[in-house]
Parts: sequence; structure tokens; C-alpha cells
Amino acid sequence: MYEKELNDDTNIPTGGASETPAEDAREMKIKNLSSILILVIGLFIGSLFVDIGQLMTREGYSPRAVRENNILEAAGKTWVAYTDPQVDVKVLTDNTCVKCSPDEALVWFRRILPTMEAVPVEVSSDEGKALVEQYGIRTIPAFIFSDKVAGTDFYTAAAEIFTQKNGSYVLDTARLGLAPGKYLVTPEIGGNAIVAGPHDAKVRVVEYSDFQCPYCKAFAPSVKKMLTEYGDKVEFVYKQLPLAFHAQAENAALASECANEQGKFQAYSDLLFAKQTEWGAATGTQKFKEYARTVGAKATDFNACLDTKKYADKVTADSAEAESFGISGTPGIFVNDEFFSGAIQYEELKKIIDAKLAE
Repeated sequence: MYEKELNDDTNIPTGGASETPAEDAREMKIKNLSSILILVIGLFIGSLFVDIGQLMTREGYSPRAVRENNILEAAGKTWVAYTDPQVDVKVLTDNTCVKCSPDEALVWFRRILPTMEAVPVEVSSDEGKALVEQYGIRTIPAFIFSDKVAGTDFYTAAAEIFTQKNGSYVLDTARLGLAPGKYLVTPEIGGNAIVAGPHDAKVRVVEYSDFQCPYCKAFAPSVKKMLTEYGDKVEFVYKQLPLAFHAQAENAALASECANEQGKFQAYSDLLFAKQTEWGAATGTQKFKEYARTVGAKATDFNACLDTKKYADKVTADSAEAESFGISGTPGIFVNDEFFSGAIQYEELKKIIDAKLAE
């Protein structure tokens, strides 16, 4: 039966083929797999030649070499791999201002953020002016980082020195301890400010001061000499910055404001500095009331002013303004848009003023 069926003409495939459709498909699959294998082997061998060629010519590295190495050398340079992303930073500066150079800060930044790519922007350019307005920049140099900085180890360790705004991250240079080279905004002069000299003077000197600060006491004679020598050429503005670790500084600030109300500020401030040790060792406000009588202030009005802390808000506002400029010590001195920290000598102050007058 079985042999008879094989020899039966009805069971012989037509067309001369000797294989079934399933066998055809299997053969085709094997051929396809063989082709893929040949292609993979070819690519592998090719990549080896690329790697060897690039290593020999030092003209580059294959992706495989880059993936497998963290340090590569080529053309006299060493390339190091970092896990941090590339971070773009716009650096606002002013080429006409020597103190505004960001070079020293950038050297430090590159040590802790080597993937940083800095692009300088002149503050006087259209782009610079737009950045100042968009991000509320107050001082230069200023550093505006792209949002990629949030993915770096640097940001993870020091997020508090950045302010996120408009999709970017502005570095708080004051908190970082970078001294401003130039201020783009200067202290406001309110209607009840303590002022000597005309408001339209070409040079304005603003001092943030603490009557209990010995350095402010040392600077006071320079202020008096400046007012005498320059007269109407200079406007002097006194701002309150009583430091928290001076127990009587706030009372002294409030008392000086009450004296100013009666036109006695200069005489009263001179007496406060002269008697600094005496009232600094006392408590309460009695000494300040005694000094008011000494300079000829009307005692009733002065005492009421001091007892009610009439100018507490003004003292607080002055201190807050100082903080917004990054000023934490006294004296802090503005000469127009330049800032100086500490009791500078009169000769230096005079040189600065003369330069401003000559501009």
C-alpha cells in the first residue's frame, strides 16, 4: 500500500520541484540569517579598522572607544569624560570696568564645573540690557546659567546660591562672596533721608553705617573733611545699618533719626561717635536723651520720638536695602555706582571723588 502510493502519478509534485512549501520557507530563513550574520561580522571588522585607523592617525575616536574610555589623548590634548551635562552660562560684564572682569571667578567655576561653556555679554549691548531687565540684575559681573546646571553635582551641593527665574538660574554673587565690580542700580534717596549737599551734585556718596561700629567712627572724620572741601560738588547720604551683634546700635540709629528731625544730625552723630564707649556700655535710651539736650534738641519732642520708635520702619528699610545690595558689614560706601567696603582713607576717597568729577 505504502509503496503503491509513492509510485502513484497523482502524488508526484508538478513543476519538477522536490521540496514542500515548508521546506522552502525554512531554506529562505536560513539564507536571511546567514546574510545578517555576514553583515554583522563585516560591521564589526569595519569598526575594528576604524578604531585602529583613528588611534594610529590620532584624528578621532570611534563611538565604541569613547564609550569604553573615560580618558582619551589626541593631538597633544587629553579628553576627559564627565557625567555632568554641558552648561551654558551668559556672563554680563563691562569691558570699560577693570573691577568688572569675571576672569578670576570663571577660573574657579571651571574647577568645580568643567562642563561649563561661558559666553561674555556686554552690559551696554541690546542683549545685555534685555538680560538686566529680564533677570533683575543689580551688579556685574553677573552669571546666568542655563537650566542644565540643575543636573550637575555643583548645583546639588550649592542650590541655595542660585535663583531660578525665567527658565534660567541666576547666581547670587553676594551669597557666594564675589565682590561686585559695578552696581547697575544705586541706593534710593527718600524724602526723609539724612542728606548733606545738593541732590543734583555730580558725585553722590552714600554710607551705610552703624554708630557702634569702630570702623564707622574711624571713617567719620573723612566724611566731615569731604563735606568741607567739596561743598556743593558732593551730596552725602547717611543710611542706617545697625548690626545685630551691637546691643545699642539700633537705639543709636533711632536716636540719630530723632535728632535729624530737629536739624541736629551732624552735631548728634559727632557726639555719638565721640561717646561711643560710654553709651555702648550702657543699657536703655537714657544716655541718648542726655546727648540730645547737649546738642540743643527739644527734649520733649526728642524723647517722644525715641520712646515710640518713630523711625523704626526707616531704619528697617535702610537695613533691608543694604542687604539687597549684599552689604553685611559697615561702613559700606557707594561713590556713585562704585562700592567700597570698610573705612577707606581720606586720600583714597578724595582720589575716587576727583575721578568722578573729571568724568
